[in-house]
Amino acid sequence: MDPTVSYSISDLLNRARDNSPGEVDRLFTQARNYLRLIARSQIERHLQAKIDASDVVQQTLLDAHRDFPRFRGGTEGEWLAWLKQILSHNVANYIRHYRTGKRQVSREKPIARSDESTPGGVPEPAGRDETPSQAMVRKERELILADALAQLAPDHYEVIFLRNLQRMPFQDIAEKMGRSRPAVQMLWMRAVAKLQEILQGMQSVGISWRKDV
Repeated sequence: MDPTVSYSISDLLNRARDNSPGEVDRLFTQARNYLRLIARSQIERHLQAKIDASDVVQQTLLDAHRDFPRFRGGTEGEWLAWLKQILSHNVANYIRHYRTGKRQVSREKPIARSDESTPGGVPEPAGRDETPSQAMVRKERELILADALAQLAPDHYEVIFLRNLQRMPFQDIAEKMGRSRPAVQMLWMRAVAKLQEILQGMQSVGISWRKDV
């Protein structure tokens, strides 16, 4: 396959089903950044020091590779939903194993949430009333977002993850990152601007991105 040609997930799914090892590997590589983002989002903050998201992602990719012949979907949204289901199962197993062996569930604390608004064009969590088709489109956008986030500097990735995905207040982020609140807010603004620049660059080379996210 010509490495300069960009294929959609649907194309890669069809090619992978032709039993080409290279196509299968490329298909799973496309999902790594997405799975990394979702894994960290699902792992409770107080367990992140004990559970490495990369371990969960690796196990998920191994499981998905093994079970790929049973996957019957054909769209990017169906593919990502299937991977996320496997990932969620693995995250639950990791957390259950840790809690059973190390601590009482009653001592766990929920992730903090913020009611503060989050401007800047970065996607927010989906509404509860979205239709199945809207959910599939959202998953396709999440894949692009995850790839764009992976291109950010570590501190930019961290502040956007904590603010926009974990919904943490700026003060809590400042304490976690060892910075002042004004410094964190400025860092977040720069990170959002950089993310938008990356997304625009991805669009300019033919990668689809919906600006209304």
